[in-house]
Amino acid sequence: MKITVNVDCTPLEARQFMGLPDVEPMQKAAMAEVEKRMMVELERFSPESLFKAWLPIAGMNAEWLQEFLKRATS
Repeated sequence: MKITVNVDCTPLEARQFMGLPDVEPMQKAAMAEVEKRMMVELERFSPESLFKAWLPIAGMNAEWLQEFLKRATS
């Protein structure tokens, strides 16, 4: 014998029916914190910040790079 039961409800309704706590406020707070941290990290990878970070490491400066690119394109 096989019995199939289909229940049409939202996740919130299912949690309430099973007596589980409402985690929506906690989830919203956690997602807001994740979004804030992601935006801070994205600023580190902007083209300007990468350019500033890479030039001192390679021992170059902006004038040297411009001169190098002029020579390479001519």
